[in-house]
Amino acid sequence: MSVKNLASHPIGIFDSGIGGLTVTRALINLLPNENILYFGDTAHHPYGEKSTAAIQSYSLKIAQLFLEKNCKLILIACNTASSAAFELLKDYVGEKATVMNVIDPLVQQLPKKYANKKIGLIGTKQTVNSNIYKKKVDQLNAGIHMTSYPTNLLASAIEEFGNHEIVNDLLRVYLDHPSLKNIEALILACTHYPIVKDKIANFYQHKIDIIDSSDIVAEAVKVQLAALNLLNTEPSVRKDFYISDYIESFVTSTKLFFDEDIQLEHYPL
Repeated sequence: MSVKNLASHPIGIFDSGIGGLTVTRALINLLPNENILYFGDTAHHPYGEKSTAAIQSYSLKIAQLFLEKNCKLILIACNTASSAAFELLKDYVGEKATVMNVIDPLVQQLPKKYANKKIGLIGTKQTVNSNIYKKKVDQLNAGIHMTSYPTNLLASAIEEFGNHEIVNDLLRVYLDHPSLKNIEALILACTHYPIVKDKIANFYQHKIDIIDSSDIVAEAVKVQLAALNLLNTEPSVRKDFYISDYIESFVTSTKLFFDEDIQLEHYPL
């Protein structure tokens, strides 16, 4: 098959729910010609409370669907799955598609602005306990001091309530933790969290940087596709959305993210 034909193949993106839509929206804005196939594993949300083995199992099944749909690139748009399943998925997919995660592109950008500074991180228990961000940041040797705190209920609250005011109380409890004091920036290590980015910025009175990976990851995908000569130039574009269980909040969220009615296809894992 020619490179031109491969370029028209879709980008497969997955998350446990609506969080990955933040990255998907950034990708569509940056790469409007790309065909998108999104999978929200709503039946198993949230991933942050699942075991590593369970997350790997879900991820492999989703990757298999993407391979069946001839995806040229698979993006794990979930920090939890990125920490638990990225290496396994790379081995499983092999040369059939490129596999990317949402952690590496963000970490690689940190020394440009945050060398020798203290930054905080919030994420699911699985992401924080994996220590993956700290390991990768320490390998940079940029003098970055990182403190992390698990915000276990936040993704579920966002999944159910979106940007509703009720989330403010939960944020206050989490962000007031001593480990997040005196930081100069905060990494949102869950793709759900940018949905309430303004609320987080308000908590810190806009005095620190709130680091959202969405645009950073979208740019990294563009660079990767360009390097492989796989940027799509065909005018016809498809956006296909799959969910493993029907959840009304997911339907509502897709409309808010994309200002259009999205057809969801049920695909149980």
